[in-house]
Amino acid sequence: MPPRTTPSERQKRLGSELRKMRVAAGMSTERAAGLLGLDRAKISNIETGIRTISAERLRTLACNCDCSDTAYIDALVDMTGTNGRGWWERYRGSLSQGLLDIAELESYAVCMRTAHTAHIPGLLQTSDHALELFRAVLPPLPEHETALRLAYRVERQKVLEGEGPPEYIAIVHEAALRMQFGGRTVAREQLRHLLAASQRPNLRLLVIPFAAGTFPGAGQTVNYLEGPVPQLDTVQVDSSHGPEFLGGDAQLSKYRAHLDWMERIALPPGASRDFIRDIISDL
Repeated sequence: MPPRTTPSERQKRLGSELRKMRVAAGMSTERAAGLLGLDRAKISNIETGIRTISAERLRTLACNCDCSDTAYIDALVDMTGTNGRGWWERYRGSLSQGLLDIAELESYAVCMRTAHTAHIPGLLQTSDHALELFRAVLPPLPEHETALRLAYRVERQKVLEGEGPPEYIAIVHEAALRMQFGGRTVAREQLRHLLAASQRPNLRLLVIPFAAGTFPGAGQTVNYLEGPVPQLDTVQVDSSHGPEFLGGDAQLSKYRAHLDWMERIALPPGASRDFIRDIISDL
């Protein structure tokens, strides 16, 4: 199979995990190449996500690296067979790689935890609310680009529906709930949509009121996507240049603690819904 020109974040993560496994075992690139019957350049390309690796070669590498975590190995094997099969591939060439990466990671997550202080989580936004945000960018987007992003956002939201959807824990600050993007009518319908979504069995909505005080990383949007094993968790944070993806052990630990803190100071689900109803009554 020819090399990829733009590997996805998931493909790059598979490569980095294989490199981590090889380095931890003290295995050189040359030895790995000889073991798998490949040249050194192909090993390097596999470890950067540019080239694929077969399930058989992956298991051979894991065995010779003395990796005995079968759940971890099986999860890595599952990652070898997902090249270009997702619905988001229809948007390749029209939207940025980072946006496609978010949808791919969401589709494979077993649980998602997200924290927002200024915006409603994207997976819970109404179309009118999302449109208002897409139109408030500099430089302004052409109308067809805005429509494209809205269609993509709506498709992303389907991950929370259907059979066996992932657990979704949304922590939303009062500041985000009181933003009137699009005016009072749009804001009111957005809050009602949140209330309806919070009734889903796989979704837990937690509100942090202003009175809750300080928490770490205030103002930063955090999406924590749990993989099939903890080693494959991913954190996605927003930046002015697009999404950033983190997967280092220290980074994952930091953001788990970040979200744990925010969950501790948030209102429980029932009280969170009552809080939102009070805001709606003030609009």
